Amino acid sequence: MDPGHFPEARRDPLAWVVSLLRAVADRPPRFGCFGLHEWAMVYRSDSVRHPQLPLRYTVEETANIVDALPIACSHYDAFRFFTPAARPRNRLQPDLASRIDLEQCGCLHVNMDLYKWSPMFYPWISSDLIADCFLLALRIREVDMRASPYDLTGLGLDPIPIETEEGRCQYVEWQKTFSAEAAPLRQRLIEALAELIRLTGRA
Repeated sequence: MDPGHFPEARRDPLAWVVSLLRAVADRPPRFGCFGLHEWAMVYRSDSVRHPQLPLRYTVEETANIVDALPIACSHYDAFRFFTPAARPRNRLQPDLASRIDLEQCGCLHVNMDLYKWSPMFYPWISSDLIADCFLLALRIREVDMRASPYDLTGLGLDPIPIETEEGRCQYVEWQKTFSAEAAPLRQRLIEALAELIRLTGRA
């Protein structure tokens, strides 16, 4: 696709995404959140985001688990879905304005977001890169949900019990694996988008 056909209205979002990706790439990963974001989305609430799935614990038991652990979510889109009771418990209060300053590559959702950002600029971004981002995001999402309060055994997926020390260690190992796998994809995406900026005449 001719870069000259790149829509003017998408130039600022393009520059913003490149800035975000570069900031994440330059920031060291943090592995201390233990996947509590999904738990915070059902904390002390009678409604859940995935009502088709049962919870592994009662509402009160789930709340007790969250109360016993620190919530340290730096991901804006995840934090938006925290219950009102959970939001003040988070060590950070991410918003759109602080996104570039807070997001980091130890976060499962940040690494899944490579599949969020890459299709936004298709067909100027190769379908091979988008496919690679999708395949990584698919694997990450499985781990993300296995570490959640939902019971996925009916789907053949065993939980990662982050309510236990063993489960938290297991979660951290997955974080490290996905952070390492996402890094070269993020760099490929940065280079592709930076080239698009160059070809469209925006520094």
